[in-house]
Amino acid sequence: MITLEDVARRAGVSLATASRVLNGSNRRVGAALRQRVERAAAELGYEPDVTAQTLARGSSNVVGLVVHALTDPYFAALAEGAMRAADRHGCTVMIGATHRDPEREISLVSTLRAQRVRAVVLAGSRTADPAVTGRLAAEIERYRTAGGRVACIGQDRLGVDTVAPANREGAAALARALAELGHRRFAVLAGPERLLTAADRTEGFAAALAGLGLPAPRVVPGGFDRDGGHAAAGALVDSGLDGVTCVFAVNDVMAVGALAALRERGVDVPGTLSVAGFDDIETLRDQVPALTTVRLPLTAMGERALDLALEERERPSVESVAGEVVLRASTRRL
Repeated sequence: MITLEDVARRAGVSLATASRVLNGSNRRVGAALRQRVERAAAELGYEPDVTAQTLARGSSNVVGLVVHALTDPYFAALAEGAMRAADRHGCTVMIGATHRDPEREISLVSTLRAQRVRAVVLAGSRTADPAVTGRLAAEIERYRTAGGRVACIGQDRLGVDTVAPANREGAAALARALAELGHRRFAVLAGPERLLTAADRTEGFAAALAGLGLPAPRVVPGGFDRDGGHAAAGALVDSGLDGVTCVFAVNDVMAVGALAALRERGVDVPGTLSVAGFDDIETLRDQVPALTTVRLPLTAMGERALDLALEERERPSVESVAGEVVLRASTRRL
């Protein structure tokens, strides 16, 4: 087997110089020496040692992706985009799931820092708890001080490059579109109160209704997943609709759970009650009835976040991503 020592001997350089050239050290080597080492490696058919490259660079070609839930199609789409971008950069993606536990998110960032990954992308909503956010930001700063790069998909709360979906604006546009269909009384399946994505979408929807002079929506909190939507929709119907003709679930998977609960109770959608979601998850587009929603370019968002994580820049960039209202069969004109 050809070793690094063989390459150094053929090139007539020290072992340290050969290592700096072939293992990607940040220490610069003159052009003439670099060419000699690279030529010797090519002539001998030398294959670099990945572990040695990691030690020389201070990081690897592995990037970490931290998501809330691998079973959620929203995060699957983001991960697909991140992996496409990683392929372009010659990187491999290591994925960790928080299971919506902020403490686990902090722990995963710490673990990725110890693994000396090249960059980390955090995909998911921030929490309204300032203490938790502060501890995560501190862990991120330790990683960045050691040379790591971080980007976030979600709210701009961590002082890093961020791809920020326009949640308030998208929900407001949806409220106006549904009002144009003739709906006047709404309910919102609002998700957890301290999850910023859920809060932003609820508040944006309610603010748009207020701007139209319509009554405030009935707000039903619950889990930010299929079962949360199922439970919230069931509670809404069981307590009496009281004139509500349209339900907005703050994400698509909650809307799917809501539709199941409505079917179980014999509520006709959209005949008796219209239903809308948010995200336009591709795997749910065959849902019957087809779901009215706000489309986010999820795969593109994952790609952009990973690109940002690997770019060098003096100050963090925040890029807002607008949503597009898509009216489908789960809502009807009154």
